[in-house]
Amino acid sequence: MPVVAIVGAQWGDEGKGKVVDMLSEKAQVVVRFSGGDNAGHTVINPSGEFKLHLVPSGIFYPGVIPVIGNGVVVNPAKLIEEIDALNKCGIDTSRLVISDRAHIVMPYHIIIDELEEKSRAGKALGTTKRGIGPAFTDKIARQGIRIGELLDKEGLKERLGMVIETKNDILTKIYGVEPLSLQDIYKQCCEYGDRLAPYIKETITLLRDAQKRNDMIILEGAQGALLDPDFGTYPYATSSSPLSGGGCLGSGISPTSIDRVLGVYKAYCTRVGSGPMPTELNDEIGEAIRVKAHEFGTTTGRPRRCGWFDGVAARFSSQLNGFTGGIITRIDVLDELPQLKICTAYELDGKIIDYIPASVSEYDRCKPVYEELDGWQTSTDHIRKYQDLPIQARKYIKRMEDFMGCPVNFACIGPTREQTIPLNPIF
Repeated sequence: MPVVAIVGAQWGDEGKGKVVDMLSEKAQVVVRFSGGDNAGHTVINPSGEFKLHLVPSGIFYPGVIPVIGNGVVVNPAKLIEEIDALNKCGIDTSRLVISDRAHIVMPYHIIIDELEEKSRAGKALGTTKRGIGPAFTDKIARQGIRIGELLDKEGLKERLGMVIETKNDILTKIYGVEPLSLQDIYKQCCEYGDRLAPYIKETITLLRDAQKRNDMIILEGAQGALLDPDFGTYPYATSSSPLSGGGCLGSGISPTSIDRVLGVYKAYCTRVGSGPMPTELNDEIGEAIRVKAHEFGTTTGRPRRCGWFDGVAARFSSQLNGFTGGIITRIDVLDELPQLKICTAYELDGKIIDYIPASVSEYDRCKPVYEELDGWQTSTDHIRKYQDLPIQARKYIKRMEDFMGCPVNFACIGPTREQTIPLNPIF
């Protein structure tokens, strides 16, 4: 069976949770490979509605091993809270595995994140203030604490002593706030270690064994390709790579092992936080989309910025990830609109371009060049076959497919598993 990477193709919030939940029925392992609890995946299935932040979306199938990969930064308090909430709803979490190489979001990361964002004032990046960026900073600076270290209490105390001394210098001398207690943080970490010990394992061997058994493995991405720190709208980006390549780094699976890369696109665009978004609609249409689709952040509750589908960004994302197939979500949100628009190019300082500039100031000056299509103005909620979609909806999907540069495998017309229309087989 193949290794399938599922990646957000826009600025996040494309509906990856539903897609992973749906495809996990055929999988044996689902690995979350990037981000932290700043990402939120909403899953609606027969067990209820769930908002997952760290636990992989494959948790709802008894035959699936859900793995939190080494590329994720884990806030133990949030993870324990999520495990408890799932257990309360009757979901078995005993199969959950946490890579011993995953880094920990520590209390000082959350404090520093908030202080840094506050210091930016009117130029804030719009982070979730959950400590994700500072945790990844420490990982690269070789000051991070890995979750496997929670099981070595003596070694942990020594490591924490060195790190907290440095962090307290930052907190007191730069930000003028009270220092943190080494003993309090150490005690808290020991409690986390005791609680999470059954889940913490070496995952490289686990995944190699799964591949030897010919198990199907899903690599579950977080956020979206246009938030990548190298290729996204930097500095308005996330802290780890949400690309398909990040799936290898964040799981330990080799690039040659990945058989399929699926890009998840909304039928329109949304974005949370600051940064360029050429097709943003600051009008009644944008508000209508937001209200109908309930476009508010799963993690923060912030209103999402809404806009027309951006074909330039769609093509760029597909090229970066090497999509073998695409999945379009929330077609139904556009049901009532008489006219639709797709951005086919940008106008930058009087010139027409078909790429995303690296400079965020240039990208901010890009104006969308639109192609108009007729809407279908009828409900698609009940439709389960592609040929039953209105001709205008099929034309819209086909035009999106042109920019994606890969076949569309599914079109989704709602948040539940059954609200899915197959087009082309994945395998």
